[in-house]
Amino acid sequence: MKHLITIVGPTAIGKTALSIALAQHFKCEIISCDSRQFFKEMTIGTAVPNQEELQAAIHHFIQNKSIFENYTVGDYEKEALLKLEELFQHNDFAILIGGSGLYVDAILKGFDEFPEINPEVRTEVNSNYEKLGIEYLQEQLQHLDPDYYQKINEENPQTLQNPQRMMRFVEVCIGTQKPYSSFLNQKKNNRNFTPILIGLDAERQIIYDRINQRVDIMMNEGLLEEAKALYPNKALNALQTVGYRELFSYFDGDFALPFAIEEIKKNTRRFSKRQLTWFKRNETIKWFDFSSDRKMIIDYIEKTI
Repeated sequence: MKHLITIVGPTAIGKTALSIALAQHFKCEIISCDSRQFFKEMTIGTAVPNQEELQAAIHHFIQNKSIFENYTVGDYEKEALLKLEELFQHNDFAILIGGSGLYVDAILKGFDEFPEINPEVRTEVNSNYEKLGIEYLQEQLQHLDPDYYQKINEENPQTLQNPQRMMRFVEVCIGTQKPYSSFLNQKKNNRNFTPILIGLDAERQIIYDRINQRVDIMMNEGLLEEAKALYPNKALNALQTVGYRELFSYFDGDFALPFAIEEIKKNTRRFSKRQLTWFKRNETIKWFDFSSDRKMIIDYIEKTI
C-alpha cells in the first residue's frame, strides 16, 4: 500500500523542517503544495526552502514555474498526481507539504467536473472585469450564487479578491445558467494512495511571534529589493499575495516603509488564522504541537500504516 504523508498547518510553524526529517526517515521525496512557492521569481517573500534544506531531501514543485505563466490549481493537480504516480513506482511513501488548503484538497480529493463554457462567455466576463474591476465579479457572484458567495466570504474571504478564480465562478454561472456551487461534490475521485494527515499547531501568540520574526528576517535578507524587482509586474495574479502587495503600496507612495512592514505582519497573521480555520474542518488530521518530538510523530505514522 502507498502512503502520502501530508503535513499541514499555518505559515511559519515549522512544516519544512518536519517534512525533511520525515523524508529522511522514510527515505522518500517531498511534493510541495504551497502555491506561493511555485514561482522562480519569488524566493524571499515566499519562504522557499534554502539550499541546505533542498539538498537534505528531494523536493518537487519548488520554483518550477514563472509568474508569467497561467498556472491553475487544476494544472497543479494533474502534474502533481503524475509525479506521485512516478514516485510510488519506487517507494511506498511520499511527503506532501504546504499551507495552501485548496491545493492539498486537489491532491487528496480532486476537483469536481464542470461543463465546457462557451469562449464568448469567458471573453465577455474578462472584458467586464477589465472595465469594471473586481467589484463587478463580486456583485455577479453574489447575485448568481448567493449561497456560495456567503460561504467564501465566511471561510476564505481572500478568494473574493482573486480575479482569476472569481472570473471562473462567474463564467460557470453565466455559461450554464446554474449556480457554480451546484457542480460541487458531485463525484468521488479515486486515489491510488492512502493519506496520513499530520497538522502542526501552537498557541496563537506563539504563531504570531514566529510570523513577526520571520517577516523581520525576510526584510533583513532582502525582501524589499526582491519586491522592487517585481514591482513592474505587480498586476500579475501570482503577485497578488501578502509580502509583496504591501511593499508595492510602499513603492506607490501609499504606505511608509515601517507601516508596510507592519501590514505584512498583520496580513500574514490573518492568513495563518484562515489556514487553521480551513484545516481544522478536516477531522482526519492528527494535530501535534509544533515543538513535539519528531519521534512521537514518526511513531504515530508507523502505527497508522
